Amino acid sequence: MTVSGPETPEPWPATPRANSVAVEQLRKEGNELFKCGDYEGALAAYTQALGLDATPQDQAILHRNRAACHLKLVREPAIEKDGGDVKALYRRSQALEKLGRLDQAVLDLKRCVSLEPKNKVFQEALRNIGGQIQEKVRYMSSTDAKVEQMFQILLDPEEKGTEKKQKASQNLVVLAREDAGAEKIFRSNGVQLLQRLLDTGETDLMLAALRTLVGICSEHQSRTVATLSILGTRRVVSILGVENQAVSLAACHLLQVMFDALREGVKKGFRGKEGAIIVDPARELKILISNLLDLLTEVGVSGQGRDNALTLLIKAVPRKSPKDPNNSLTLWVIDQGLKKILEVGSSLQDPPGELTVTANSRMSASILLSKLFDDLKCDAERENFHRLCENYIKSWFEGHGLAGKLRAIQTVSCLLQGPCDAGNRALELSGVMESVIALCASEQEEEQLVAVEALIHAAGKAKRASFITANGVSLLKDLYKRSEKDSIRIRALVGLCKLGSAGGTDFSMKQFAEGSTLKLAKQCRKWLCNDQIDAGTRRWAVEGLAYLTFDADVKEEFVEDAAALKALFQLSRSEERSVLFAVASALVNCTNSYDFEEPDPKMVELAKYAKQHVPEQHPKDKPSFVRARVKKLLAAGVVSAMVCMVKTESPVLTNSCRELLSRVFLALVEEVEDRGTVVAQGGGRALIPLALEGTDVGQTKAAQALAKLTITSNPEMTFPGERIYEVVRPLVSLLHLNCSGLQNFEALMALTNLAGISERLRQKILKEKAVPMVEGYMFEEHEMIRRAATECMCNLAMSKEVQDLFEAQGNDRLKLLVLYSGEEDELLQRAAAGGLAMLTSMRPTLCSRIPQVTTHWLEILQALLLSPNQELQHRGAVVVLNMVEASREIASTLMESEMMEILSVLAKGDQSPVSRAAAACLDKAVEYGLIQPNQDGE
Repeated sequence: MTVSGPETPEPWPATPRANSVAVEQLRKEGNELFKCGDYEGALAAYTQALGLDATPQDQAILHRNRAACHLKLVREPAIEKDGGDVKALYRRSQALEKLGRLDQAVLDLKRCVSLEPKNKVFQEALRNIGGQIQEKVRYMSSTDAKVEQMFQILLDPEEKGTEKKQKASQNLVVLAREDAGAEKIFRSNGVQLLQRLLDTGETDLMLAALRTLVGICSEHQSRTVATLSILGTRRVVSILGVENQAVSLAACHLLQVMFDALREGVKKGFRGKEGAIIVDPARELKILISNLLDLLTEVGVSGQGRDNALTLLIKAVPRKSPKDPNNSLTLWVIDQGLKKILEVGSSLQDPPGELTVTANSRMSASILLSKLFDDLKCDAERENFHRLCENYIKSWFEGHGLAGKLRAIQTVSCLLQGPCDAGNRALELSGVMESVIALCASEQEEEQLVAVEALIHAAGKAKRASFITANGVSLLKDLYKRSEKDSIRIRALVGLCKLGSAGGTDFSMKQFAEGSTLKLAKQCRKWLCNDQIDAGTRRWAVEGLAYLTFDADVKEEFVEDAAALKALFQLSRSEERSVLFAVASALVNCTNSYDFEEPDPKMVELAKYAKQHVPEQHPKDKPSFVRARVKKLLAAGVVSAMVCMVKTESPVLTNSCRELLSRVFLALVEEVEDRGTVVAQGGGRALIPLALEGTDVGQTKAAQALAKLTITSNPEMTFPGERIYEVVRPLVSLLHLNCSGLQNFEALMALTNLAGISERLRQKILKEKAVPMVEGYMFEEHEMIRRAATECMCNLAMSKEVQDLFEAQGNDRLKLLVLYSGEEDELLQRAAAGGLAMLTSMRPTLCSRIPQVTTHWLEILQALLLSPNQELQHRGAVVVLNMVEASREIASTLMESEMMEILSVLAKGDQSPVSRAAAACLDKAVEYGLIQPNQDGE
């Protein structure tokens, strides 16, 4: 074992001090004794010297000399010669104790006690050291000690890359996930120590530090502000820009957690979760955003880091809800950072410019610009946005030659992909469209690419499509036929695809000659399947198919092409994230999951009479064709591909893209026999986030798909573990009045299944305030919705809170169940009678109220007992038994009616739950003395 300090005593400094003469004398004595081998004597001299007025420097030397004595005592030669030398063993145990090696010291003391069992000195020493060991164990098991130990391991240069270090980093991250653990780390000078880990530049240590900081800052405003103060906002944001993608993503997650904590602080009036008054979080929020905006245009920042910065701004800046009147943060970002965002949007990936960007950077910039524009509230704010964009485009367009024109056109493309109103206005600027057309004919591939992409994005906007149809189709055709570069041809093809699909699904509105769209689609599939072409170029083939699949003939050929489907799904899993929307669009078209309303026949006739255009559906878009296409997509593995798309951590997965995926999932689970396939490939898990985040339409579609899965499969298998509780909120959202009757019905059926599983699930349903809505649907005119609501209430009645509602005075809940138990609808009867049996069993006080709610109560119960349906008979028998057992008075009323004869007949029947319940009723009546058994004892 290595121990710091020399094994021989250290001399004093050359110059003696007047006030340390005595200390020096004792030190010299100790040195002489040490040289002679009298280590105990030397130890006593050094210890006595420490008790005098020694300087800190003198004390340090004396402590090291004492350590040297203890080391010598540990190596006791007497023990080596004679293992039974009790004095030598005792001396060594004391030396080991002083060195902190308690586990070894206790072994020597135990040996001493075994040699001299009656020696009180040894016994007392053993008790003392035993207490020290227990205290040390308690200390080492405490959080403080663990934290200190973890940091010691992580910051020890000798532990580089060891398994011990890896385990320590994992433990630190796990500890920080609990609030108590995060607080311990924070109060143990943890942020400063984590800063040292960040400064090492080692990937594993940086990741451990960032993930631990996530735990420290999560939902804790004051710790977040303190962390930013210690580390420096600029320092934290700069980590985003590193080349290592894992570190950049971890920094992105940390900053997102910080944003959430600060935004929550703004809402709570400058108070953290712990209630402490702290610095204004709105100011900290702006500082953080300002640093992110600066990072966008910094040279040397990695493309991935720039994308992560854009992702954070997308999530942090715009209002979460239009109901929030305050969009001041958006206005501030537009004034301070719009130019910087446009810098990223106008940068070229190839050839690389000053700013390093990825294939996804421009799309991320477009999404951010779109969200900022959508967050504006009035014309004046929008006009300011337009002005800033146009000034930026003009600044590049004028006076910077060809390179400037390329940047300007790239900026227009970025705007057309984002806030298209701003893009359309930019296209109308003097010389822009002319430059686009002119550059399409350039001999330089880079220039052609920029111009053709701008033309494609412009063609997608209805306002410009007619202009380009008249002026650009011949140009695009020429590029497609004559260009030798696939990158140009494929983009020209997409432009033609967009123009060719201008009629959408309307079969009568075709832009090109018969068969042209099929030829274009075939070429798109050919490029899509060519893995020799880079993913960025193949993405354009998917863009083309996204437009061409409006045509039903194209859909049919596409789903038959197994190789094309495989290539599509592989591309959706690639790093080329900007392809997601196009993939989702193509799948929506193939499954016909877009909104389509059958036209009113009378209106069609009227339109024909008035010689107005009437949309026509393609024969191959009929339900039988759609079902066949869905089967083929499922067989090709569409669910697995969509699950991967949902998991994407990228701003490209916009709310609109989420909605498209939700639509496809709903189409995939339409048929009951297909739902098992969807669940087996992870579709159930993927639907939960889609139902919790996105557009209103998208969330509703995903929730309906969840409802269909919950109705026909075992929810505990479909949504294992804690996921099953996440399903409740989306299902309850389908009970709102703005949802369709079918959605209401499916939600009620799904909630019925969940409510029958466990009390915890029932409590979750109650917490989401579903009970009043379920009660409302019990009065619905539609018999299936009314029945489903009653079944749901029957299962919810197992909860105490629902029982309390029925027991409360002044409501008709019990009356409704009694009346429904007498309805002609057998399924409604069964649900209501089941609820009644449950409630009268759990709350006997309700039994006495049944005769009060309606004068027909006796007829209803008799009808249940006389029903040919055994389930209804059993439920009726249980209700009667509960009433008989609840009160002698009720039992008397029942026995005085025809009920006694019915029960007698049922009791004599074959052994069954009904006969046993009837017999129990009669036995109780005998016990009350209301009836007498006959001579046979029956």
